[in-house]
Amino acid sequence: MTAHFNNNMFRPLARTKQELSEKECQDILIKGKRGVLSLVGDEGYPYGVPLNHYYDPMEGKLYFHSGKSGHKIDAMKKEKKASFCVIDKGHQEKNEWFLRFNSVIVFGKIEFIEDEEVIIDKSRELTRKFTDDDEYFQHELETSLKNTAMFALNIEHLCGKRIKEE
Repeated sequence: MTAHFNNNMFRPLARTKQELSEKECQDILIKGKRGVLSLVGDEGYPYGVPLNHYYDPMEGKLYFHSGKSGHKIDAMKKEKKASFCVIDKGHQEKNEWFLRFNSVIVFGKIEFIEDEEVIIDKSRELTRKFTDDDEYFQHELETSLKNTAMFALNIEHLCGKRIKEE
């Protein structure tokens, strides 16, 4: 995997006592179903879009599927650098009103996936996060594959943090 914590190109976490280990970050990416992909949009404005994802820890990549056109696709074609943030569901301790949760931010570069076998394989993995219904997946494949774009975020850096809202 290409991700690392102490890359000089990226800022270190300010609150190191709250920093998550690489394993904890990977677990959140594996278990998390949704996050926000942040891109440079039109006129240089930030563009954040919520997306489902599949994390492949062996490849060090996050995979996403999408339509083949739109603001997100245009932004990724202009600028490959992106970030993706995932927050776990959190929990409350007994007698506490605030939420404790963990978040992970991934930095990397976008890669458009053209290989149909990879698109099918990664789409299947992504679908399995929500359902084991193979008939549903097969139907979606038959009706939507030709209109589906797949892209990956090649992880260059990731960091995670424990957060206690108060």
